[in-house]
Amino acid sequence: MNTNKVYLITALLCLFGVKGMAQLMPPTGQTYSFTLQDCINYAYEHQDTVINAKLDIKSADYRVKEIIGGGLPQISGGATFQDYLKVPTSLLPGEFFNAPGTFIPVKFGVKYQSNLTLDVDQIIFDGSYIIGLKARNTYKELSQRNYTRSKIDANVNVTKAYYQVLVSNEQIKLLDANLAQLKQQLDQTTAQNKQGFVEKIDVDRLNYQYNDLQTRRENVVRLLVLNYQLLKFQMGMPIAENLTLKDKLIDVKLEENTADLNTDTTFYKNRVEYGLFETQVKLNDYDVKRSKAAFLPSLNAFGNYTSSYQNNGFRNLYSMSFPASYIGLRLNVPIFNGWQRTNQLRQVQITAQKSKNDLYRLKDALNLQANRARITFFNGMQTLNSQRRNQDLAKEVLRVTKIKYQQGVGSSIEVTQAQTALEEADNKYIQGLYDALVSKVDLEKAYGRIQ
Repeated sequence: MNTNKVYLITALLCLFGVKGMAQLMPPTGQTYSFTLQDCINYAYEHQDTVINAKLDIKSADYRVKEIIGGGLPQISGGATFQDYLKVPTSLLPGEFFNAPGTFIPVKFGVKYQSNLTLDVDQIIFDGSYIIGLKARNTYKELSQRNYTRSKIDANVNVTKAYYQVLVSNEQIKLLDANLAQLKQQLDQTTAQNKQGFVEKIDVDRLNYQYNDLQTRRENVVRLLVLNYQLLKFQMGMPIAENLTLKDKLIDVKLEENTADLNTDTTFYKNRVEYGLFETQVKLNDYDVKRSKAAFLPSLNAFGNYTSSYQNNGFRNLYSMSFPASYIGLRLNVPIFNGWQRTNQLRQVQITAQKSKNDLYRLKDALNLQANRARITFFNGMQTLNSQRRNQDLAKEVLRVTKIKYQQGVGSSIEVTQAQTALEEADNKYIQGLYDALVSKVDLEKAYGRIQ
């Protein structure tokens, strides 16, 4: 793996370090042995973005129930209690009391009063409510598609992290093989130097190569630990857990299901992004209908029942009631509101048209993305195959160069150069392998094959 990828992994872990430590479940101390599919399934259950998207579905269900509840009878109750510290006084003309030309103060009311009320309101016709009912399934569909998108993202991230661990393991195997043959050559050359057949500089060259290769192996081993942590982070698994991988690189079929890519012209319909835009277009159309419905009259039925209690003594306040009730209809007819409704309608119509334009444009963008992913994949496969051939050639060159050196017709410098060429070929092969695996994942995502 190159240095840039080391920095990338480190940056990711630093960026999400705090979040990664606050996992949804504490470490159990057990060891998990997972295939790639096991890791993906684990992420579906434990990755926080997937869990939150699933919670959004429940929230959408409650939102739909809230919308439906708006059309059910709305019932509310109330109670009041009043204690007149001083009962209001009114002045009545003296003529009522045979005292013309004067005003007689009279107190009306009692010291204690209480009212118990019950109000009922019921929608009979409201265009906005009807449109809201029609849009409820589309609203739920939006949350479902967002959940699918979060699962796809988790699938892609886990798969790439899984492949990264496999490639690092393969890199260590290649380094071990090179170290083993280099150690054997070093031992042989050291023995020949003691016997006076080769110079000490030949031993020093091999020692330098061996030490450098051993250091590189140690670096890759430390990077492998980091790769495991990144994989567990992408899965939503506590980093302290023990994880081993069942799958091997040989199990990955790089060119599987790629033959029909050129003939698949409707793949964009399988992309969750396209489905999300389609859903948003539907919601915007419903928003236009809702704005139009605001021009229609609305009709509500209502009713009230009130029980009043009055008495000068608190103890006897509720001994006698004075009930009253009524029912009625309320018709609201929009006439003029400064063209607000008209301008609101025009705004949502523009938003709806923009979303349709975006959907049309998205089709081209998804096609472009798929073409780029397909070309990147095929280029990556060609590069990988070339690196494999170069790796075999480098091994053969090293083998022949060592034979020539042992027979005295070659130099130690040629052996060192051949060894260096093999190490470079191995590094390019590892990089090409990782790039091919990642491009395979991007290709499957681009063609909507990850769901």
